[in-house]
Amino acid sequence: MNLVLFGPPGAGKGTQSKILTQTRGLPQLSTGDMLRAAIAAGTPLGLASKVLMDKGALVPDETVIGIIAERYDQPDCAKGAVFDGFPRTIAQAEALDKMLAARGRKIDLVLELKVDDAALLARVESRIAAGGPVRADDNPETLKKRLEVYYQSTAPVLAYYRGQGKVKSLDGMAAIDAVTREIGAILDGMKV
Repeated sequence: MNLVLFGPPGAGKGTQSKILTQTRGLPQLSTGDMLRAAIAAGTPLGLASKVLMDKGALVPDETVIGIIAERYDQPDCAKGAVFDGFPRTIAQAEALDKMLAARGRKIDLVLELKVDDAALLARVESRIAAGGPVRADDNPETLKKRLEVYYQSTAPVLAYYRGQGKVKSLDGMAAIDAVTREIGAILDGMKV
């Protein structure tokens, strides 16, 4: 089963991806992690990506898809994977579909974690105030910019997958265990 976890920054995609890896054995494929691993391993695509990243340039979709394909072809992805943070554009979604189709596979389900932007901002502010763990870019101004990019560039990908009848939406503002249970119920009800 191939899943895409979808939602704005801070919606809980990474948390739920890790839980799906533990409970369903589906590897979490995070493009950022894969790029770093390809660079560390010295693969041709990784080395090409490093040159671009060192210049401050974005890695082209073709290269990212190549790195995803390399990772997806590993034995632990034989039963599928959870795509976390990818695709971010319709062009990436189309490229991912093409890459999977070449392997006789497809995206089976897109889980949209719906959240309230104001609540996401409040979460970041409360983590900072509490002195809890925060990412380097975990601050209100950066989150606002990331949300803008999400709504402009990434949110349209949902319409692409809705057109394929693959989107299930759930309340990403619920407690982590409640979201996990809802995802489990959706997956248990699928015939894939």
